[in-house]
Amino acid sequence: MVSYVIRRVLLGLLTVFLVLFLLHLLTTLAIQLNGNPALAFFGDRVPSPGQLHAVEVRYGLDDPCYGRPGDPCLRPFVHRLGEYLHGDFGTDFRDRPITELVAQAAPNTLRLFVIVTITWFFAGMLLGSVAARFRGKPADHSIRLTSILIDAFPVFVMLVVYRYIFTVPLTTWARNTFGPDSIPALLFKPSFDQDHPWLTLIVPGVLLGLAGCAGFIRLVRAAQLENYNADHVRTARSKGLGNTYVTGFHIVRNSSIPVVTALGFVFADALAGAVITEGVMNIRGMGNLLWQAVEKSDVSTVIGVTTILSVVIIGVMLLVDLAYAALDPRIRYE
Repeated sequence: MVSYVIRRVLLGLLTVFLVLFLLHLLTTLAIQLNGNPALAFFGDRVPSPGQLHAVEVRYGLDDPCYGRPGDPCLRPFVHRLGEYLHGDFGTDFRDRPITELVAQAAPNTLRLFVIVTITWFFAGMLLGSVAARFRGKPADHSIRLTSILIDAFPVFVMLVVYRYIFTVPLTTWARNTFGPDSIPALLFKPSFDQDHPWLTLIVPGVLLGLAGCAGFIRLVRAAQLENYNADHVRTARSKGLGNTYVTGFHIVRNSSIPVVTALGFVFADALAGAVITEGVMNIRGMGNLLWQAVEKSDVSTVIGVTTILSVVIIGVMLLVDLAYAALDPRIRYE
């Protein structure tokens, strides 16, 4: 088990390195093809050569390799790795440390992720279990059709339709009925409110969770159908055990490994969806931070935030792998 953990940690570090290198190559190529991003610092103003050079030096864009298309710019990459190893992820265009920006934005993203996970887990487990229990019946067909319809509506379509069509009449109705500061009025508020973060995150989080639960519903259904016909389930039924006990302790429990596997993927999907959700709903989270950095061509922030997110995702994947052994004692990693 220890050797497995060590191998997984080393593999995770290698993955982080490859992510950083790929991100560096893409951003370098973008700079070489699209021009100097330091110009974004001045907005509509035309800087003098001295001002432009000072900004390039400040943000590590003064290397001549950025003017040679196709050059991988390895020297800036090695320099950036050294800074990351010392915990320095740089600053944005307003000279604010990226670690400080992430620390301010992370709580809202974590709140959104909690709501997404709860929605995703309960909707997926409930609908997947019902579909497996009533296989071939109208309930099963309805749930599978629903999962296909959910797949047909991307999350950004749901969010745009919700924000620009439903929030205004719902908020107006809730304010007139319950008052401007009531829970329903805050619940349907079209934008994020820092004073009421949980209430204004519930609807976006539920929509993001529903958008990601279609695949999980089918996964739970398939895993439980396999266990419904397993030998240990037939043995349990032949002993006279109740249907509820057999379903809970022999079917749902033994179907939990695919669920744990999917939990790692849903975390990655939730972070990816958070970029869209926080951007559309103006939520001050890490996704919104990355969204604004891309809009402003803030290379340091894009690379720094992406690096931190990559480390978090790889850490979650490692925890998911370790959870396998706790759920299924047949699994041995040595």
